Amino acid sequence: MPSTDGSPQVLRPAEELGQSRRRFPGESPQYRAARNALLVQEIELRRHIERVAAQRRALPPGGAVPQDYLFEGVDGPVTLSQMFGAHDTLVTYNWMFGPQRQRSCPMCTSFLSALDGEMPDILQRVAFAVIARSPVQRLAGFAKERGWRHLRLYSSGGNRFNRDYADEDPEEGDNAGFNVFVKSNGTVRHFWGDEMGPESADPGQDPRGAPDAMPLWTVLDMTPGGRGTDWYPKLDYGPR
Repeated sequence: MPSTDGSPQVLRPAEELGQSRRRFPGESPQYRAARNALLVQEIELRRHIERVAAQRRALPPGGAVPQDYLFEGVDGPVTLSQMFGAHDTLVTYNWMFGPQRQRSCPMCTSFLSALDGEMPDILQRVAFAVIARSPVQRLAGFAKERGWRHLRLYSSGGNRFNRDYADEDPEEGDNAGFNVFVKSNGTVRHFWGDEMGPESADPGQDPRGAPDAMPLWTVLDMTPGGRGTDWYPKLDYGPR
């Protein structure tokens, strides 16, 4: 990260920053040594995440969108360019709730539930659209069932958006995915899309982006059991 005068900042070594003065009740010297070693790696990870984000921000202009896709919104037809509203950046999330599914993907549902709570803040900085191929009335009905209040939902059932930007074959199901678009001087361009999937997953791991956008997994990764290998969110956990 550059300094205020534009020159590169000289960062203190992570090994130096990672010597925490905190002590928790009952911890052993062995625990503290291991925890400080982990803290060094956590600092390095934070710095690497920032380096990757800076590299992403520095991408050259992406391709102009081939058409101003027409979607069906809750209040009527909406084009991709109209989704920007007053912003110059639009984030889209492809929701796995196509017409072939009886119910929404549980993983998408868990993620969108978290996003719904964050959406009033997100919309201060960028526009955000949730897109699926099911009719918009079906999307809105599920949103009402889940208590979502802030997500902006659009049906792409009548266009090629999912095929073009989610690598989706309608005959084979649907894919989740993020895309970011920018608008300048009336031209909408693709800025970034997630491209990590089954083909880039490491052995024994589910496909995931980096950083992982799901708060659920971020929290579980901080626990002894981690995210596990055979547990996934469900739409319903029965009586509490």
